[in-house]
Amino acid sequence: MTQALYLRNATLLQPSRNLQTAGELLLANGLVHTIHTGAAGALDQQAADLGAQVIDCTGLYIAPGLIDAHVHLREPGQTHKETISTGTAAAAAGGVTTVVAMPNTVPVTDSVDLLRFVQSTDRDPHVRVLCMPAATVGSMGVELTDYAALQNAGAVGFTDDGKPILDDDVMRQALTAAARLGLPISQHAEDTRLTVGASINHGPVAFRLGLRGMPIAAESGIVERDIRLLEEIERDTRLKPHLHVQHVSTAAALESIRSAKRRGLHVTCEVAPHHLAFTDQNLESPQSSHAAQRFHAYDTHFKMNPPLRSAQDRDGCIAAVLDGTVDILATDHAPHAAWEKNVEFERAPNGITGLETLLGTALRILHRDHGMPLGKVLALLTSSPATVLNLPNFGGELAGLGSIATGAPADLVIFDPSKAFSYDPSTSRSLSRNTPFSGAPMLGRIHYTVAAGRVQFQQNS
Repeated sequence: MTQALYLRNATLLQPSRNLQTAGELLLANGLVHTIHTGAAGALDQQAADLGAQVIDCTGLYIAPGLIDAHVHLREPGQTHKETISTGTAAAAAGGVTTVVAMPNTVPVTDSVDLLRFVQSTDRDPHVRVLCMPAATVGSMGVELTDYAALQNAGAVGFTDDGKPILDDDVMRQALTAAARLGLPISQHAEDTRLTVGASINHGPVAFRLGLRGMPIAAESGIVERDIRLLEEIERDTRLKPHLHVQHVSTAAALESIRSAKRRGLHVTCEVAPHHLAFTDQNLESPQSSHAAQRFHAYDTHFKMNPPLRSAQDRDGCIAAVLDGTVDILATDHAPHAAWEKNVEFERAPNGITGLETLLGTALRILHRDHGMPLGKVLALLTSSPATVLNLPNFGGELAGLGSIATGAPADLVIFDPSKAFSYDPSTSRSLSRNTPFSGAPMLGRIHYTVAAGRVQFQQNS
């Protein structure tokens, strides 16, 4: 049985209710047992009766554990990059207590057996692992997987992440089948017919570096196509499909999403922190020594898909977060071994790690630099992902994720929102270190991460 925990002298942050108040929590049996707001000490006797371990949270905030809806844990098949155990340990270090695993494993997670493998406690997870299995068999974009069976096994949506569903008829079938089950289709918006051989954003930087660029239309065109399909399905049926657009990186795609939301379509989207922090200019020759503005020519730690875009698109992403067009932040945590990244830029795999830099980047850019209230930033990482994933309707322990409530899972992050620091990837719990955030300024030092009532991470300094 998990030892009870007594969290005293804290500030409780409830993003879903925009509530911030002095308080304390008593955790028992993996759940939030008692919440007290006001002066400290009211739960002393209850805590003593339960034999609770006391954690003094003076000067610290307690928020719901973060939910990252887009994570690559690499298992099965690529355990030289990451395992479910190491990936979830990195999540805990970043205050993340729930991750949603993507299906582009080896083999592709497209069956009930593989979904159960990913979610098995035999994988030694440190935080809760949810799963979005493949939308099509083998993520080949041709034949739908068995959505009903996968839902019964615990799927929270379907995606061919890493590959788009290009065929209109297949995407229509996917949206329709998922809508009947009340689950989202999560789309990697890239028209790969326009990005063959491309490894960077199309524009002046790509020209100067001699690299083939990915045009903005490759992303915005798929988003526009998918929105058109939503409208057609709603018009022709009584269904209301849910389209979730992954890692949006262009102002054009965000404007299409903004318009679709105004028209009442069920479209949600995510932006990755690296698309708020960097632009394609970070790939040019060194021009600044400031850690937040590193410039390393052809540095593969700045290579991801979608690529870093122009400053105009970066600013468009920030504006869309601030005005509510963007529903959630998600990392697209994509670990790769050092030898895989240490090659010519075009040959290096796409992707960076991100779980441990999620909160620190979000608070620095959105809260400090752009004045977004602390509770609203945390909502992008907690209650909003729970809503996008429709977790309240799953019932059971999933219904309480993203909030602090009596009887809800004791999944919490305890942090100092005013503490500035620099990220050191040598301390990472991930198997991989492929991050562009080495030395970058962060805001919001995490002191403890509690998952299912257990301390899964504790800051030692």
